[in-house]
Order: sequence, then structure tokens, then C-alpha cells
Amino acid sequence: MTFQDKLDQLIDDMAKPPKSLGLLEKQARQVLTAWGRFDKDFKPKHIIFGADNGVVRAGIVQQLSDITYMQCRHMLEGTSAVTCFCRANAIPWEVVDVGIDSNDAVGIDRKIAKGTNDFTTKPAMTEAELEKAFAAGKERVHAAKAAGYNFLSFGEMGIGNTTTSAAVLTAIAPKHSAFLTGYGSAKGNFKLLLHKRRIIHDALHRYAPHIHTAKDALRYVGGFDLAALCGAMMACADDHLPFYIDGFITAVALACAIELQPAVQPYALPSHVSREPGMAAALRLCHIDEYDVPIHADMSLGEGTGAVLAVVLLRSMMFAIWHMATLSGITKEAEAHQQHKNINTSCTVLRKEHHGRNNS
Repeated sequence: MTFQDKLDQLIDDMAKPPKSLGLLEKQARQVLTAWGRFDKDFKPKHIIFGADNGVVRAGIVQQLSDITYMQCRHMLEGTSAVTCFCRANAIPWEVVDVGIDSNDAVGIDRKIAKGTNDFTTKPAMTEAELEKAFAAGKERVHAAKAAGYNFLSFGEMGIGNTTTSAAVLTAIAPKHSAFLTGYGSAKGNFKLLLHKRRIIHDALHRYAPHIHTAKDALRYVGGFDLAALCGAMMACADDHLPFYIDGFITAVALACAIELQPAVQPYALPSHVSREPGMAAALRLCHIDEYDVPIHADMSLGEGTGAVLAVVLLRSMMFAIWHMATLSGITKEAEAHQQHKNINTSCTVLRKEHHGRNNS
């Protein structure tokens, strides 16, 4: 019997109607297949990559870029949304500084530079910087694996990174795709949205002769957080670590990772559908249908908030696999119970016959 046959037997024997746990059942199968073994210990970790984006100087956001630094500090302290979710559910996390615009490092120091260049004036990063970002992501995944974690979820923090993500996605998506740029955190600010679209259009027109692959797109219009995420996801395939993406930004990173290393795909699980318009397109580039995403909650915060909530659901499912009653067990119990009833019935009949003979 192959591993897949044993896995099918394990899931199908759970005391429930077939496939009645829907996407949770499907994702649990994917995790166990990625591991290639029946590991009863589910040990998740959440990794957040933080970086600033020089394109904010082009006026594409309505917040101060200092928020990247301040919010990453809150993440370290466990007072951001995602780290509150982690604390509530006993999920370890780490913050990795791959390019925050600060003199000091926030969290684990893998700072490449104090933010990328403004891609409206020059490429976002050099080829050497891109390789450093890939390496930082890969190194953190290898470290998590070495520490005994067997499931990861990813998040990010960087003001302006919905713009860099939309630019990268537009560069790698099929031509003539619908608008892939959304409001980001400036919901309802249509003037800012049009400005972002113009900036992305102009930059991609300028760099068109140089962008041929996802790697080129990341270098010219991406961000250090996106590149680190991409590197981390490629390392997950190398280390046989399944992982959750979060929303739009991590979905774009995954699309890049799959283009660069197709073996990443079986290890990637979707967690939630963000309200950014490019989310559906990014998922399709990853060969994921929107109906295969378990959480539809109109979220767009980032940080990995949706990914961590999905970890909670998946951990519940993994617990159920090993602790739920089984159909085969119920059948044996029913047979034993019926046998016991038959014995009792036979004994009752014998007693009545014996009583009848005595009376006669």
C-alpha cells in the first residue's frame, strides 16, 4: 500500500460523511502529503518580513512611511493584530527586518538597505540586493526547520507594498489583464488609486525591455519583503515544509516563487481572500481557485492575519484526524454490541424455557 493509499484510508475512515469537512479535509491531505509521513505533532510558526519601499516618495500612500518601523515594533511586543492572534492561539512568531528605514534593526537583523529605491526614478534594487533578500527568506525557513517547526505561515509589513505587489503582478500577469491595482489601505481614495495606476503603468513601460521573468519584476518594481517572501517559499519546497500564504502581497510573492521554482506549488496553501482586486489574478497564477480558499472575511490588513487564523482552523483539523472516532471502529462496536444483544436474547430464551419446564 502506498503512502497516498494509507492517507486516503486514514481520512476516509474518520467518523463523518465523506468530504463533509470540505476545505479543511483537503488542506490536511495536502499537508500530510507534503510531509510524506504521518506526523501527529503539528508545530506551526509565523514569519513576518518587514521592509520599506522607496516608491512611497512618489505619493502613492496616505500614511507616513514611519509606520513600517512603528508597527514592526508593535509586532515584536505582541501588540499588533497578527501577533495578538498568535498570542491568543500559542503560535510562535518572528519579525525579520530585511529593509526597514531605521538605524536600528527591528527583530532579526537581515537589513539589506534602509528601504528600496523609488522605482519611478530607478530600479527598486540591484541584482545583489535581490539575491540578499532571497537568501534572507531562505535562511529563516531553514532555521525554522532546524528548530523543529513543520508548518509555516507568512506575513509582511511595509507601507507601500500593495503598490509594489500590484506592479510585480502586472509585470508577470498575462497581457491585457484587468486592473490589478487596488486601494490598499486608502479605501475609497479614487484619486490616489488613479495615481498608483499611472505610476505603475509608466514604470513598467520604462522597464519593459528589462523585465522578462518574475525575478526581473521583483528587482525593478518590487520590494525587499516581497523578495524575501519569495525566497522563503522556495526554501519551503526544498525543506518539505507546507505553508500558508496570507492575502494579496503574499499571493504575488507565491506567484513569483512558482514561476521561478514550480516545485513550490504543492507546499502552498491559501488562507483568505483579500479584497484587493489583484488577489484573484494572483491566485490563478498560483493555480489556486478562489473556491479553494477557506476564509472569506473581507480582510485586507496584511501582517499574516488571515494566515494565522487559517492555522488555527488547520490545527483543529489535524487534531481531529488523530483523535476522532473511526468508521471502522464504530462498525466493530456495533457488531460487538449486536453480538452482546444476541447473547442476552439467547440467555433470556433459555431462562424462559427452563422456567417453563420447571413449572410443568
